[in-house]
Amino acid sequence: MDIPIVLAQADVIYVMLTIAGVVVFLFLLIFLFSYGFLYIRALLAGAHVGVFEIISMRLMGVSPGVIVNSRVMALKAGLEADTGPLVAHYLAGGDVPNVVRALVAASKASIPLPFNMACAIDLAGRDVLQAVGMYVKPVVIDCPDPTKGRNTVDAVAKDGIQVKAKARVTVRANVEKLVGGAWTETIIARVGEGIVTTIGSAETYKVVLENPDMISKRVLEKALDAGTAFEIVSIDIADVDVGENVGAKLQADQAEADKRVAQALAERRRAMAVAREQEMQALVAENRAKVVLAEAEVPKAISQAFREGNLGIMDYYSLRNVQADTDMRRSIGGGQTGDGKGG
Repeated sequence: MDIPIVLAQADVIYVMLTIAGVVVFLFLLIFLFSYGFLYIRALLAGAHVGVFEIISMRLMGVSPGVIVNSRVMALKAGLEADTGPLVAHYLAGGDVPNVVRALVAASKASIPLPFNMACAIDLAGRDVLQAVGMYVKPVVIDCPDPTKGRNTVDAVAKDGIQVKAKARVTVRANVEKLVGGAWTETIIARVGEGIVTTIGSAETYKVVLENPDMISKRVLEKALDAGTAFEIVSIDIADVDVGENVGAKLQADQAEADKRVAQALAERRRAMAVAREQEMQALVAENRAKVVLAEAEVPKAISQAFREGNLGIMDYYSLRNVQADTDMRRSIGGGQTGDGKGG
């Protein structure tokens, strides 16, 4: 009775071991197809990466292919590249292959570029490989930037003539200052400022046209690449042209403004004269009214003198004769008569 039970238990154990073996075989098969060739490639390239490292990368969400290929690339170029720093940079959101390619390029060009600095440049949002390329092969920057809508830097010499200049700045990346250093916009702004200052200090525009290299020499003396991610190799003046006569235009505008001020003052004086004339006419009319009122009192005074006996009839006729004689004289002279009417 015990033998069949023992056989049954043995069959169960056998089945369980078979299932476990199948699971292990399937796991190894899946691993072989997924990462076996990657493991073999790393092993043959001398950049051994453990199986459990590959599995842990996958569990952390890291692409094992990117890390292994980058490690192989670095080791073949003679650089040290452990998987730990590469995985850390990948998890930080960095571009691991680009950083490794930049390190290889820097090593071939004898540029001192540590791994941590390369990672910092990459995480700062700048293309570290492009930066290394700009060190090996300097680039040319137009000043001003044509994409901003201006083709020349305009400045005015001391004689009032406008000078238009265009510069081409050759720069090389300064790898040590790529982190925290200003970019090309600062270089363009500083060079433009230097051009304006140099032209503005020239006595005449002819001096600038005769010696355009004076602009580049004075600009280079100012060390415009300080605090930037670049080193200025050379500044070349590509074009110099004469613009408007700004001085004459300003003088003409000033003369026009002075003329308008003078016209305004003259109009003010004329208005004041007209107002004064009106005031005088009003004053004459007022005095004339007073005269008329005074003349109206004369007959009253004569009547009062008759009643009081201070004036005789002969005196009255003599007064009338004098008035008549006065009116005649006024009539001959074109004036007014004694009653206020014209002759």
